[in-house]
Amino acid sequence: MTAHAGNPLLDWALYLAGMGWAVFPLAPGTKRQPAVKDWENRATTDPLRIRRCWSADRYNIGVATGPSRLVVVDLDMPKDGDTGPDGATALATLATERGAPVPDTYTVSTPSGGRHLYYLAPAGTTLRNSQGQLTSCVDTRAGGGYVVGPGSVLPNGAYDLADGTDPAELPGWLVQVCAERRSTANSGPLEIRSTDTSRYGSAALAGECDRIRSAAPGTYNEVLSSAAYTVGRKVGARIIDHATARAELIAAGETLIGSAHWPPNAREVVRVVDAGLAAGARNPVTRGKVA
Repeated sequence: MTAHAGNPLLDWALYLAGMGWAVFPLAPGTKRQPAVKDWENRATTDPLRIRRCWSADRYNIGVATGPSRLVVVDLDMPKDGDTGPDGATALATLATERGAPVPDTYTVSTPSGGRHLYYLAPAGTTLRNSQGQLTSCVDTRAGGGYVVGPGSVLPNGAYDLADGTDPAELPGWLVQVCAERRSTANSGPLEIRSTDTSRYGSAALAGECDRIRSAAPGTYNEVLSSAAYTVGRKVGARIIDHATARAELIAAGETLIGSAHWPPNAREVVRVVDAGLAAGARNPVTRGKVA
């Protein structure tokens, strides 16, 4: 980062734009006051516009997640009076339940003690903001949202870069959880809006296969059946090809053979996969409009 005397916020804004992320000004010392109207459309990576803007004042930095093709997982600390786990602990618990890791990625620490995990939005998917839908103290910022960028300062502290690792792609299991939680929160059929449903389907299928391979002993039958049903709903909506789904689910299920627990043989794996796919296909997800 090239230093500009007396203006570190300009340095950070240019650095973030250099990462390919669209930025816009927030009122100095704030996190919820965009300094421009229509901030999502006016967010930019243009160095000339950024220099002109941040030379005028010590603006905090908003990173528009939608135009930047980012999904930021916001791990909060419990609010006063809450007795539940913090966001990092809650997300780790959710990952354990899904039998999948939380990938290392670009991370920013917040003044309140929380963290922002920056992930690349999977190609072809359109995700929106969520608040507390994934699990307690965990929000997401995607289309229509923004996060406060590193270097920004509030009265109670600064947003600091905690891990400069290149952002990982949002893992398939988290894409799947976002879709499931959105369906539950809306109390209606799941709508999938995607510019390329096959890419969304690939991510969702990969997430379910990861969940199968990581299933805990004693849960193999349940996890394989559940995963096949979940994928089957997307097969029924023609988001995932049946032959591809069947082959990958069976391959994932066969990795469980040979332990002291179910399944005892490949035939049983095939039976459970076929039954789950058929049941799911009878209850397909509702496809939204394809952009």
